[in-house]
Amino acid sequence: MDEDAVLDLLRSVEDPELGDDIVSLGLVNDLTVEGDEVDVDLALGAPYSPTESDIAAEVREVLLGEGLEPDLSASIADRDEGSDEEAVLPGVKNVIAVASGKGGVGKSTVAVNLAAGLSQLGARVGLFDADVYGPNVPRMVDADEPPMATEEETLVPPEKYGVKLMSMAFLTGEDDPVIWRGPMVHKVITQLTEDVEWGNLDYLVVDLPPGTGDTQLTMLQTMPVTGAVIVTTPQDVALDDARKGLEMFAKHDTVVLGIAENMSTFACPDCGSEHDIFDSGGGEEFADTHEMPFLGSIPLDPAVREGGDGGEPTVLESDGDDGSEAGDAFRTITENVANNVGIVHRRNVSRASGGEPTAPDR
Repeated sequence: MDEDAVLDLLRSVEDPELGDDIVSLGLVNDLTVEGDEVDVDLALGAPYSPTESDIAAEVREVLLGEGLEPDLSASIADRDEGSDEEAVLPGVKNVIAVASGKGGVGKSTVAVNLAAGLSQLGARVGLFDADVYGPNVPRMVDADEPPMATEEETLVPPEKYGVKLMSMAFLTGEDDPVIWRGPMVHKVITQLTEDVEWGNLDYLVVDLPPGTGDTQLTMLQTMPVTGAVIVTTPQDVALDDARKGLEMFAKHDTVVLGIAENMSTFACPDCGSEHDIFDSGGGEEFADTHEMPFLGSIPLDPAVREGGDGGEPTVLESDGDDGSEAGDAFRTITENVANNVGIVHRRNVSRASGGEPTAPDR
């Protein structure tokens, strides 16, 4: 069987999110056929994304069904070609910024659970607590081991739950107030980006401070951000501020991967009734209005607060544990984020190769 025949076989494999087959979309980077052995390099850029895992599995199944022996690999040219020694974060495939327009909506909780959830899927993950004025990620993962310094004066981040961690909380005293002006913030963020031994990561989750200030601007100017997650509660006040965050990312041509609604409906364990303490459905309506993907709703559940205070991310709970509804919600959001990262990469590859996805831009 020659390469053209193999390509014809691969035309039966559809990308469920872009609405066409992987050959027409230009998602087959390279193909080599030697006897019964077939090497296929696919343009898949979101490791452990459920959708991309399914695409790869279908490619393998189609080839095996014809008696061929597939050897699959995945690469995205726009990141891989730029991964030289001078590139920012050369070993990091995807940078995901987690943002909110205002404080108190659970942004750090979402960032921690997203990072832990991606690690649970099998990905290599880092978590950068860039909330320089109120860094609390170490508490939320029960990490008190500071980073180690190398002879080259770079920092080796500690790990927890399979996630590499870096936070200003490691570098300042526990009760020391952080009072910095913009230029100082820029310098610290730049140093913590360039002077940390992140190594090879599939995802670096960045917990931004709330609002649209100097830290966010520095991040967007310094890091190759793949996309952003905006966290909000259902209430109108939070949604008004979420809109500002959406506008900020739009001005910097940063893709918004979706909207996550936190503190949704509260299911009372005593009376069995559901209560919309912060309203309900506002995040999904906001996403629909602005034609953004809706990542999911997280219920208002004491288990989430207990997980944050106790340093055990709720996403890691098994289905049989108390609070599994919240755990399931975080797992759904994690999978949706990973899938949407894949859409960003595959759509870019398809357009660059002359293909055009038929699915709408969302």
